[in-house]
Amino acid sequence: MPFAIYSGCAPSLCGSRLWRRFLLAALCLMAFIPSGCEKHESTRSDQRPVEVTAVTVTPRDVPLVYEFIAQVQSSQQVNIQARVSGFLDKRVYTEGSMVKEGQTLFLMDQKPFKAQLDQARAALAKHEAALEVARLNLARVKPLTALNALSQKDLDDATGQFQSAAAAVEGAKAQVDQAKLNLSYTVITSPVTGISSYAQQADGTYLHSSNSQLTTVAVISPTYINFSISENDWLKYRDQVAKGNVVEPDDKVFLAEAVLADGAVYPHTGKVTFADPSFNPRTGTFLIRATVDNPDGRLRPNQYVRVRLKGAVRRNAVLVPQRAVQQTSKGHTVWVVGKDGKAEARPVTVGQWHENDWFINEGLHGGDQVVVDGVLLVRPGSLLKVSPLSDKTKPDGGGAAANDPEKSASREGPGKR
Repeated sequence: MPFAIYSGCAPSLCGSRLWRRFLLAALCLMAFIPSGCEKHESTRSDQRPVEVTAVTVTPRDVPLVYEFIAQVQSSQQVNIQARVSGFLDKRVYTEGSMVKEGQTLFLMDQKPFKAQLDQARAALAKHEAALEVARLNLARVKPLTALNALSQKDLDDATGQFQSAAAAVEGAKAQVDQAKLNLSYTVITSPVTGISSYAQQADGTYLHSSNSQLTTVAVISPTYINFSISENDWLKYRDQVAKGNVVEPDDKVFLAEAVLADGAVYPHTGKVTFADPSFNPRTGTFLIRATVDNPDGRLRPNQYVRVRLKGAVRRNAVLVPQRAVQQTSKGHTVWVVGKDGKAEARPVTVGQWHENDWFINEGLHGGDQVVVDGVLLVRPGSLLKVSPLSDKTKPDGGGAAANDPEKSASREGPGKR
């Protein structure tokens, strides 16, 4: 009986195992079917064109604008100092106001200097009286000496007394002039027209050599704008000029334009008037100076501005939008539309920024189509469906800027890279 039970269950057990194997094979088959579909769909997707927008490279001349951080400096800053010792009587100007040349700024106590002048004049009168006596004495001695009534020594003594009296008179005149000059120094005026500073000495202070500084007056028109250019930027510029890529102004004098802190462009322009021939080893820069008219006084000494230098032109410049350039481990690259409309990665050498574009020094030529939008979906050999880059898709109206030299001017300089 046990044997019958065991033998009756064996076929059922075997059928169960066979059924399980059948189900496992079916599941495996179903698992393979979606995978094959996805692979097929992926292959079909790779063959689908990638929609991109592209721009055609057209070399053109571009006005360059070099932009730097600069600081305003007075073209002539004069220290107003007391030239004589004495008590400061009062200040007669408004601190921080514009003063004109010859305007009185301070007054010193004049009484001691007037007394010195009176004393010098009295001494002069005394010496002039002595000179007159000596002249009359010499006039009497001369004819008597000629008649041998007086000796030659008497004539020599009379002549010596006259000359000594004449010299004393000249010395007394000099003392009078010095006294007048010292008296005039008690009225302290501005030697230039400019902006005045605060008074460094209070009224009633005794002025002498150690505290003679009273204030300063800074000429603000014309004014200087000082900035520095790094050695690397200077060498790059000279290299571009040597290669003919950059053409300097005809007179090699750049126009200077000041931009204020609020972004407003100062209406008066100037020119670069000085370039320090010495290299500063501490900062690694060269000092450049521009002179700008400042009739309304909006530019003040030590004020920070941005200066733009105009006049140079980049010949046959190749420009592409900044977003078209990609940074890789091997350098900068762009996607170009190659043969049969397929994508090709092109290594390029970039220059400075120009508005929303980038100068391309090497790697692109006229007529190349550069992918601008849709670069994230592009792969080597991808089939491209190219649409031209319209003006509406260009930031800040790229089409208008291309037709306007002022809007299309390149702003190159330190900090732009």
